[in-house]
Amino acid sequence: MSREISDVLTNEALPKTEATITIRVIKSFEYRTERSLVLHKLNLETTTIASIQSLSTNSAVQAGPAWRPYRNTVLDTFKIYTKAHGAKTTNLIINLDHDEWILDDGRKILADAGFENETEVSFFNRQAYENFKLNPEIRWDVMS
Repeated sequence: MSREISDVLTNEALPKTEATITIRVIKSFEYRTERSLVLHKLNLETTTIASIQSLSTNSAVQAGPAWRPYRNTVLDTFKIYTKAHGAKTTNLIINLDHDEWILDDGRKILADAGFENETEVSFFNRQAYENFKLNPEIRWDVMS
Protein backbone atom coordinates (compact mmCIF):
# COMPACT_ATOMS: atom_id res chain seq x y z
CA MET A 1 0.00 0.00 0.00
CA SER A 2 1.45 3.35 -1.05
CA ARG A 3 1.67 6.17 1.47
CA GLU A 4 2.27 8.87 -1.12
CA ILE A 5 0.01 11.89 -1.25
CA SER A 6 -2.13 11.97 -4.37
CA ASP A 7 -1.97 14.93 -6.72
CA VAL A 8 -5.61 14.40 -7.74
CA LEU A 9 -7.90 17.16 -6.48
CA THR A 10 -11.01 15.99 -4.63
CA ASN A 11 -13.35 17.60 -7.14
CA GLU A 12 -11.66 15.50 -9.84
CA ALA A 13 -11.22 12.30 -7.79
CA LEU A 14 -14.63 10.91 -8.73
CA PRO A 15 -16.37 11.08 -12.09
CA LYS A 16 -19.43 13.32 -12.45
CA THR A 17 -21.51 10.16 -12.48
CA GLU A 18 -20.54 9.23 -8.88
CA ALA A 19 -20.16 12.57 -7.10
CA THR A 20 -20.64 13.42 -3.45
CA ILE A 21 -22.38 16.68 -2.56
CA THR A 22 -23.30 18.26 0.75
CA ILE A 23 -26.63 20.00 1.18
CA ARG A 24 -26.74 22.53 4.02
CA VAL A 25 -30.43 22.55 5.01
CA ILE A 26 -31.05 25.91 6.69
CA LYS A 27 -33.85 26.37 9.22
CA SER A 28 -32.83 29.82 10.51
CA PHE A 29 -30.31 32.32 9.21
CA GLU A 30 -30.45 34.48 12.34
CA TYR A 31 -29.73 31.58 14.69
CA ARG A 32 -27.41 29.73 12.26
CA THR A 33 -29.56 26.63 12.49
CA GLU A 34 -28.57 24.19 9.78
CA ARG A 35 -28.07 20.49 9.30
CA SER A 36 -26.00 18.88 6.59
CA LEU A 37 -27.21 16.14 4.31
CA VAL A 38 -24.51 14.30 2.37
CA LEU A 39 -25.50 12.59 -0.87
CA HIS A 40 -23.11 9.98 -2.29
CA LYS A 41 -22.86 8.43 -5.76
CA LEU A 42 -24.94 11.19 -7.36
CA ASN A 43 -24.91 11.40 -11.15
CA LEU A 44 -24.42 15.10 -11.86
CA GLU A 45 -24.96 14.55 -15.59
CA THR A 46 -28.56 13.32 -15.23
CA THR A 47 -29.78 14.64 -11.86
CA THR A 48 -31.78 17.88 -11.91
CA ILE A 49 -32.12 20.56 -9.27
CA ALA A 50 -35.78 19.59 -8.80
CA SER A 51 -34.84 15.95 -8.19
CA ILE A 52 -32.32 16.76 -5.42
CA GLN A 53 -34.89 19.12 -3.93
CA SER A 54 -37.41 16.29 -3.87
CA LEU A 55 -34.84 13.79 -2.59
CA SER A 56 -33.72 16.15 0.17
CA THR A 57 -37.25 16.99 1.27
CA ASN A 58 -38.97 13.62 0.94
CA SER A 59 -36.19 11.17 1.79
CA ALA A 60 -34.47 13.11 4.55
CA VAL A 61 -36.37 16.04 6.03
CA GLN A 62 -39.85 14.49 5.98
CA ALA A 63 -38.75 10.91 6.74
CA GLY A 64 -35.82 11.04 9.16
CA PRO A 65 -36.53 11.48 12.88
CA ALA A 66 -33.48 13.73 13.34
CA TRP A 67 -34.98 16.17 10.85
CA ARG A 68 -38.20 16.77 12.82
CA PRO A 69 -37.35 20.43 13.70
CA TYR A 70 -36.96 21.17 9.96
CA ARG A 71 -40.31 19.79 8.83
CA ASN A 72 -42.23 23.04 9.29
CA THR A 73 -39.66 25.03 7.29
CA VAL A 74 -40.62 25.76 3.67
CA LEU A 75 -37.50 24.83 1.71
CA ASP A 76 -37.71 26.14 -1.84
CA THR A 77 -34.31 27.43 -3.00
CA PHE A 78 -30.80 26.11 -3.62
CA LYS A 79 -27.67 28.23 -3.76
CA ILE A 80 -24.11 27.05 -4.25
CA TYR A 81 -22.14 27.62 -1.06
CA THR A 82 -18.70 26.52 -2.22
CA LYS A 83 -16.90 24.06 -4.46
CA ALA A 84 -13.93 21.93 -3.52
CA HIS A 85 -10.75 24.03 -3.37
CA GLY A 86 -12.77 27.24 -3.72
CA ALA A 87 -12.78 30.20 -1.37
CA LYS A 88 -15.29 30.02 1.47
CA THR A 89 -17.40 32.86 2.73
CA THR A 90 -17.15 34.22 6.27
CA ASN A 91 -20.83 33.42 6.86
CA LEU A 92 -21.01 29.93 8.34
CA ILE A 93 -24.20 28.71 6.68
CA ILE A 94 -24.75 30.60 3.42
CA ASN A 95 -22.81 32.59 0.88
CA LEU A 96 -24.45 36.05 0.87
CA ASP A 97 -22.46 37.09 -2.18
CA HIS A 98 -23.02 35.81 -5.69
CA ASP A 99 -26.78 35.81 -6.04
CA GLU A 100 -26.11 34.43 -9.53
CA TRP A 101 -25.35 31.13 -7.74
CA ILE A 102 -29.03 30.82 -6.75
CA LEU A 103 -30.45 27.87 -8.66
CA ASP A 104 -33.94 28.87 -9.82
CA ASP A 105 -34.46 26.47 -12.73
CA GLY A 106 -35.53 23.09 -11.36
CA ARG A 107 -35.09 21.47 -14.79
CA LYS A 108 -31.39 22.34 -14.91
CA ILE A 109 -28.92 19.44 -14.75
CA LEU A 110 -26.50 19.71 -11.79
CA ALA A 111 -23.38 19.49 -14.00
CA ASP A 112 -24.72 22.35 -16.13
CA ALA A 113 -25.33 24.37 -12.94
CA GLY A 114 -21.63 24.08 -12.04
CA PHE A 115 -21.75 21.16 -9.61
CA GLU A 116 -18.62 19.06 -9.17
CA ASN A 117 -17.63 16.36 -6.72
CA GLU A 118 -17.55 17.84 -3.18
CA THR A 119 -19.75 20.84 -4.01
CA GLU A 120 -21.64 22.28 -1.03
CA VAL A 121 -25.05 23.82 -1.62
CA SER A 122 -27.44 25.63 0.73
CA PHE A 123 -31.15 24.67 0.75
CA PHE A 124 -33.40 27.28 2.34
CA ASN A 125 -36.54 29.41 2.26
CA ARG A 126 -36.07 32.18 -0.30
CA GLN A 127 -38.15 34.78 1.56
CA ALA A 128 -36.21 34.18 4.79
CA TYR A 129 -32.98 34.60 2.82
CA GLU A 130 -34.11 37.91 1.29
CA ASN A 131 -35.14 39.19 4.74
CA PHE A 132 -31.80 38.14 6.23
CA LYS A 133 -29.87 39.89 3.46
CA LEU A 134 -31.62 43.17 4.35
CA ASN A 135 -30.61 42.82 8.00
CA PRO A 136 -27.88 40.14 8.40
CA GLU A 137 -27.91 40.13 12.20
CA ILE A 138 -27.01 36.96 14.04
CA ARG A 139 -29.19 36.46 17.14
CA TRP A 140 -27.82 33.31 18.71
CA ASP A 141 -24.95 35.18 20.38
CA VAL A 142 -27.03 38.13 21.65
CA MET A 143 -28.02 38.04 25.31
CA SER A 144 -31.67 38.86 26.07
